[in-house]
Amino acid sequence: MFKAILIEKDADAYQVRLTELDDAQLPEGDVTVRVAFSTLNYKDGLAISGSSPVVRRFPMVPGIDLAGTVETSSHPDYKTGDRVLLNGWGVGEGHWGGLAQKARLRGDWLIPLPKALSERQAMAIGTAGYTAMLCLMALERHGLTPECGEVLVTGANGGVGSFAIALLARQGYSVIAATGRPAEADYLKRLGATTIIDRAELSSPGRALAKERWAAAIDSVGSHTLANVCAGTRADGLVAACGLAQGMDFPATVAPFILRGVSLLGINSVTRPYKERVEAWERLCTGLDLAQLDEITREIGLSETIPVAHELLDGKVRGRVVVDVNR
Repeated sequence: MFKAILIEKDADAYQVRLTELDDAQLPEGDVTVRVAFSTLNYKDGLAISGSSPVVRRFPMVPGIDLAGTVETSSHPDYKTGDRVLLNGWGVGEGHWGGLAQKARLRGDWLIPLPKALSERQAMAIGTAGYTAMLCLMALERHGLTPECGEVLVTGANGGVGSFAIALLARQGYSVIAATGRPAEADYLKRLGATTIIDRAELSSPGRALAKERWAAAIDSVGSHTLANVCAGTRADGLVAACGLAQGMDFPATVAPFILRGVSLLGINSVTRPYKERVEAWERLCTGLDLAQLDEITREIGLSETIPVAHELLDGKVRGRVVVDVNR
């Protein structure tokens, strides 16, 4: 038996509970992992609350991240005792995820846990840090360097935003952080932000073209915010879009793209090729000050996951939430 967060749905109710499950209930897969830590992401919050149709089959164990040790394996690349991690691949949506003490998965979804990281550190980084690194890698592939100018980060107090600031600052970029919580300005500056702006400057309908302000941006918000980010990007600038905290819509015009040559780069963190996932995690080991993880991270036990998921959706959580599934 193992403990798990379980989501069930029938014609009458959407139910989420902490329960005990039998190993025989685990889904199909060629690797069984004894999970040490998982995380609580925005998508997990949506799944647990039922406020958005994230879960595609029921019953479901949520949790899009996990790190742990291989218990059994018939996959050629993994053996009992190997330390592994997983981000994405639809776990927690269409396949049971990491908010449990055990997970059975396809080995092709896993990568080896970098030797420089503990399971807890890997989950302190999690999909949020991994996505932020994918954004930085995409911007760099398209020519961004610190000499190009300031980089804007929206959703700065969230997980992706926090890591984006830390990664950019460590690489020598000057970072503008957009936040709806001005009281957190000191936190953002400790991560490396040089300028703080109110998200209200970006979150309402704006002009097709605004004053040129930043050379590039990492946006995890979407909707009007992303439209205004593009409108304020300098000529030949770059915008990496990776989230939809404000909404999935994009109420913009083509003006920034055809009049200024702005490039909008879509970041899909869910199904990246193995080589790119490994590269991103290798870079995270050196591109982050691991001592900052405690600044960014809050740790909870599995039993606290459901109420904290609602706090996350209400915008009351700063940075990352790591879940110790064994307490």
